[in-house]
This record gives sequence, C-alpha cells and structure tokens, in this order.
Amino acid sequence: MPHSVPMTTCAQMENNDSSLPDAPTQPSDESQGKNEIDKNDDSKTDIKLEDLFNDDDDDDDYDDGEETPSSEVMGRELKSSPPMEPIEIAPTAKFSDPEIMLAFYQRLFPFRYLFQWLNHSMKPSNDFGHREFAFTLQNDAYLRYQSFPTSDLLRKDVLRLNPSRFEIGPVYTANPRDRKTLRKSTAFRPMEKELVFDIDLTDYDEIRTCCDKANICHKCWSFVTMAIKIVDAALRDDFGFQHIMWVYSGRRGAHAWVSDKRARTMDDHRRRALAGYLEVIKGGAQSGKKVNLKRTYTGDLHPHLARSLDLLKGHFQTDILQGQDPWSENDKAERLLKMLPDKALNDALRKKWDSAPGRSSTSKWADIDTLAKTGASKTLDGRALLEAKQDVVLEYTYPRLDVEVSKKQIHLLKSPFVIHPGTGRVCVPIDLRRLERFDPLGVPTVTELLGEIDAWDSASKKPERDEESKKLQDYEKTSLKPYVDYFRAHVASILKEEKGVKREREDGDPMEF
Repeated sequence: MPHSVPMTTCAQMENNDSSLPDAPTQPSDESQGKNEIDKNDDSKTDIKLEDLFNDDDDDDDYDDGEETPSSEVMGRELKSSPPMEPIEIAPTAKFSDPEIMLAFYQRLFPFRYLFQWLNHSMKPSNDFGHREFAFTLQNDAYLRYQSFPTSDLLRKDVLRLNPSRFEIGPVYTANPRDRKTLRKSTAFRPMEKELVFDIDLTDYDEIRTCCDKANICHKCWSFVTMAIKIVDAALRDDFGFQHIMWVYSGRRGAHAWVSDKRARTMDDHRRRALAGYLEVIKGGAQSGKKVNLKRTYTGDLHPHLARSLDLLKGHFQTDILQGQDPWSENDKAERLLKMLPDKALNDALRKKWDSAPGRSSTSKWADIDTLAKTGASKTLDGRALLEAKQDVVLEYTYPRLDVEVSKKQIHLLKSPFVIHPGTGRVCVPIDLRRLERFDPLGVPTVTELLGEIDAWDSASKKPERDEESKKLQDYEKTSLKPYVDYFRAHVASILKEEKGVKREREDGDPMEF
C-alpha cells in the first residue's frame, strides 16, 4: 500500500584564549577564497552555491529571496493548516519529486535532535534562535537568513517551503531575519559556529585511478577513510576536542562538525591557524611535488606528521599501491621519479621499468630500495631518499582538505540528514567505531526509506505487531534508525557537557563577588 502524507502548502517561489600547537607547516597566504561571503552586504545579489557552501552539485546562481520578519515567524506557531486530502505517492516516484521530499521531512527528518544539537540545550535559546538557515527551494530559489525560535517552527517552515535541501550557518548577535532593521551594521555579526572540515574526492582526481569527477567506488572511498582518521586524530589528540561528528555528504565526500564550546567560539584568525596546521598538500594539479615538509636537524617530523605516517603506512600498501596502482604505466611512473632526489637512481629505475612494461606499482616501489642497496648511484644520500619516500606516502594518502571551508565562521554547510539532490541518499553521520565498514554506496535513499515504512506498516496490520508499531516513530521502522540513534547519542554527550558547564558556573564559590 503506498504511503501518504497530509497535504501541506508548498510555496513556489571571542572567544577562545587557548593557544594552538606549533604547526608542522606554514599556512598559505590568507585568501578571500571562493567560499567567502560579505556579511555586511544586505543587497540582493546572484551568488553561486559553490561560493556559499561546499557541496557536490553543479554551480547555479541564487539570490537572497524573500525574507520574513521574526515576529511573523513567531506568529506561525499560533496558526494551524486546514486539513487537506493526503498525497498518494506513486510507486514509480523519484527521490527528487516534491511529494517524496515532503514525505521525508514529515516522517523521517530528525528535527528535534537537530534542534538539540544546534541549541546545546533542551530549552530554546539564542544558540538556535539566532542561527542562520538557508533554503534551496524546488524551483531553485535560494533563501538566506532564515531563523527559528524552536524546532517546531523550523519543521513547519520546512514543510511549508519543502526545500530540496538546507544549509546551516552561524549564530549571530541578533536575529538574522531582523538584520536590516538594525541601525548599525556592526550590530549584526557572527558570534559562533561549529568548526567544520570538508573532504571531497574530486580533490583526489589526480591520484585516484578508479574514478573521477562525481563518480566514486569502494576503492577511492578509502581516501576519505584515511582523511577522517588523520583529521579526527589531530582534532582530538592535538587540540583536545571531543564532540566531533563526521557526516557523509551524500555522494563523494564527508564533513566534520566540531561542537565543543571552545571550537564554536573560535574567531576566524584561530580557524585559519588550525586549518593551516592541517594543510600539508599544497598546489594545483600542475604544481608538481605538493609535499615539502620542514624537519629537525636530525630529520624528525612534527609529531602530528609522524603520527600520520604511522596511521597511513598500511593504507599506502593496500589502498594505494595495490588498490589504485598509480604507477603501473611508465608515463605515470615519471611522476614518482620526479619526487625522488637522485638522478642516477632515477635513471636506473627508469631503465628497469622500461624493460618490464606493466610492472605493478607495488614492485616499482620495492625497486627503489633494491636498486639503492645495490649501489646504482654513487652519490645517493640515504637520508634524503628516506625523506623523499615519506613525502611520497603523504602526497598519496594525507587528507586533501578544502581549507577555505574551515577558515570562517560565516561559512554555510549542508545540514546532516538532508537528501543529496544528485543521488537521493541521506547525509547520514558516520560512526567512527565502524569507519572501515562504512559503505557510501549502501547508504539508504529517500525512496528506499519510504518503501521500508510502507513494508513495515503493511506487516504491522498483523495482530502480533500492531501494538509494537504504534510505539515506534517512522524512522525506527527503517534502515535510517542506526544513523539517527548515533546522532542522538552524539547530541546527548554535548547536552551533558553543556549542562555540567552551566552547573559549574551556577555553583561557583558563594564567597566570590
């Protein structure tokens, strides 16, 4: 029996005073970046989605759209929609169909947990009420500076507008809807925002051999797995952050959201410093060697990079040499030779590989040490060769971050649990306890989830399942349940810490004045 949803009108239309560890590399010159937004520009301008938030989709132009004052939004809570006939979803409906999106928002999207995550409390506060949301509507209209006092009002507007997706921005000093009524533009500025990171497989196109552009497979997803391991370890071990959630982007990447209070209140200067700390791969596709590291006089790497090498060595052997086989063709092997320090050794390797066409990358990597030990070069510096090989490992395995995403509080990023418009997959959290088993191609699509609800409801008509079904929320009937449960646990840990911090402030020394 096809599922149905009640009809809802669808519009057509400073922080941190702790210091950062020494960076292993110097951050690149500050750039305005393709993602920067002028927060003081209140005029309607055409803006590319790519310039507002990092995502997998094609670039299209949008404007700010119509705005609604905060007082009108508050008034919506007192109104109720008139009852209307339910929508019958056709069995052949596609995930991009408006009625599919509406059914997803109404039955599956975890609005309550999203509110708690962004509000850091069960009780409504400005952490949520002054938060910016941006909606992309079904007709490609783009609405910025939306805000909502409660999760119910957010849900009502999402059901009213039925956006194809929405993004999350910073918490401002005033309600984003009222920014144009403020006498001074300086009165409206971002106060805090989760520290975010973005990994996109298109940044790996020059080194992945299995896929390119928007295409992914299990082989190249290993690049994302490696990146998550390295960035997560640095954030936890080097900076002491605890509340980190990784979210699948829905197609070919992942986003990190760091919700610790200390991370949320970091100003742009500290965000740039932290992004620079993690940036090791530098330069475009035609820039040649992209890893140029500073070492101590004894040849030691910064502890972050030494730890990264230890974590990545196994991946280099299995996922790069065997999985990607990047130097199987001799013309591609020239890229490897350019990263080695000795000309005589390179000539010997080139001669050996020319005589054995199709030699695997695993064998070619082993040939480097084999020929070095046989004395193929009389001028070879063993330490220089070791350092060059370390650089090669890092160039093929170290995270390739879009650092511009991380540098500014004002950056907008796609919300967890929205639907990716190109694949229909839900942007689900990634459980790091099962990181190696996460399958991006196995993440449920919106049509699959709605079908699972239908199947459950059909089976629940049996007497033995009727009572059980009445106690369940719709998401609990589907394969989305483990992802929502993980998100709920993550939110609970944030609320517990925030509550403890608040209690400490309230229970301070009574003798203090």
